[in-house]
Amino acid sequence: MDNNQTRPQQDAKRRFFRRNDKNRSAQQTEKKQLPQQKNEGTKKQGKDSREHKKTPVRIIPLGGLNEIGKNMTIIECSNDIFIIDCGLAFPDAEMPGVDIVIPDFTYVEKNREKIRGIVLTHGHEDHIGGLAYLLKKINVPVYGTKLTLALVDGKLKEHGLSGKVKLNVTEPRKTIKMGCMAVEFIKVNHSIPDSVGMAIHTPAGVIIHTGDFKVDYSPINGEIIDLARFGELGNRGVLALMADSTNAERPGSTPSERMVGSSFEKLFAKGEGKRIIIATFSSNIHRIQQIINCAARYGRKVAVFGRSMVNVVTTAIEIGYLDVPKGVLIDIDMMNRYSAHEIVLITTGSQGEPMSALTRMAMNDHKKVNITPMDFIIISATPIPGNEKYVTKVVNELMKSGAEVVYEAMYEVHVSGHACQEELKLMQALTKPKFFIPVHGEYKHLKKHAELAMQLGMPKENIIIGEIGNVIETDGTKIGVVSQVPAGKVLVDGLGVGDVGSIVLRDRKHLAQDGLIIIVVGIERASNTVVSGPDIISRGFVYVREAEELIDSAKSILGHTLDSCTSDELREWNYIKNRMRDDLSDYIYEKTKRSPMILPIIMEI
Repeated sequence: MDNNQTRPQQDAKRRFFRRNDKNRSAQQTEKKQLPQQKNEGTKKQGKDSREHKKTPVRIIPLGGLNEIGKNMTIIECSNDIFIIDCGLAFPDAEMPGVDIVIPDFTYVEKNREKIRGIVLTHGHEDHIGGLAYLLKKINVPVYGTKLTLALVDGKLKEHGLSGKVKLNVTEPRKTIKMGCMAVEFIKVNHSIPDSVGMAIHTPAGVIIHTGDFKVDYSPINGEIIDLARFGELGNRGVLALMADSTNAERPGSTPSERMVGSSFEKLFAKGEGKRIIIATFSSNIHRIQQIINCAARYGRKVAVFGRSMVNVVTTAIEIGYLDVPKGVLIDIDMMNRYSAHEIVLITTGSQGEPMSALTRMAMNDHKKVNITPMDFIIISATPIPGNEKYVTKVVNELMKSGAEVVYEAMYEVHVSGHACQEELKLMQALTKPKFFIPVHGEYKHLKKHAELAMQLGMPKENIIIGEIGNVIETDGTKIGVVSQVPAGKVLVDGLGVGDVGSIVLRDRKHLAQDGLIIIVVGIERASNTVVSGPDIISRGFVYVREAEELIDSAKSILGHTLDSCTSDELREWNYIKNRMRDDLSDYIYEKTKRSPMILPIIMEI
């Protein structure tokens, strides 16, 4: 310190330095604290981000949207996939010769290593009919209820897969682990026993898939839909609801199956003295049980017709799902031992299928049953859209044979297995989902179901009306279609799977509409001269013997075509075939206004 300074100057200097030292110390402390505070803020922000950002889950429908049948849905999260159902659809009029239609398995085969299993909602063909074809490509565990897996096992035997696939029987309120996800089975009512919906527990939240369902407060087997569990899940928080839309256009509620039982009682009394024949869905075991109960009360014996009906009834009896009083069920071949009024026949054919037992009876083409005026016939089913004309044809033919026919429009002999509008609203109200995806139906059904959800307060932007192949992704906060995977229809014709495509179908339709003309020409290769023909063979176009003038003129046209070809041109068989096809096609259309398929064949001599 400078000794020349006065005492007051020295005191002022000390105060100055102390103040600066204090400021520097505070600044250093602040600098030390700032990075720590910044890191703490970053950590907090990252933690909040992780709390809101969840592992996304993807819902990929491969069937069942904008169509009836072929139901199949993939649920995917991280490296885990499981499949809900794998059904079939029946061919329409645009698919001549096709037996069944199954989903496209391309995406499943590509991701076979990620698949943890297949879970089934119930045992109807539109949910399990394609399973054997899938299991031939990928062998993974299958989970379902007792009856569902018993029906699946029967199909696997037909395809040579019995014992090669692990079938795991589960039951409602049980949960199956599927990698990072878990599937909880929930009891629902439907037109087949052992039907379940599912609560899918994922990292992004709970997704509920109802399967096919209705609300029946007095079901045949005494087990009511587990509304309590749906409500419990709704209170905890449901991310998305995927609900059956089949009856979304129908107001009110679906009647109980017991109503059909009451109708049967009245009809059995009305059919006294006659043989009673009842056509229904083979899978509707509740209805078959009611028919057997009525038959027993009226002292009648029951015989079962139709391959699928026999298979289902046999399976249901074996596992205890049908209670048949001793002596009531008889073999088909024993019918002749009883009078007509002692017999009840349960048969397939409620949809007018061409090869079904009832249709063959109607056409007098059945080996063991001839329809007579002593028959009282009940068709206990509603025609599936598109089948109305087939059912009407069968009804007409049965009536022509003198039988009395009762069908759904006349009496209450059928109730649906699907929920109507009030039941769909109830499911929405119980589960209170954040997002909604209507499933199982044509576009009009999905659209109507979406409108019902909006009536209950669901925002339009939270509803996804998807298409097969859509990849619907949600992370718990938002939902949307993010991409597309291969999807469509694979046609099964006999033992061929997928070998009938659009070109083959086009040719079949062409043949069906206009027929076929075959041109046969023999050409000697050495001299390049026509040595035989042209000959014409017609199938499905005209009857040759009644159209000789047309055929002779056609041969003449083809003769001129061949005569006009040079020796070099006769070497080019493709050129000759195209010339003959074009010239004959022009002539045929000019004379008949028809365009048959023309197939030229050149034989080398």
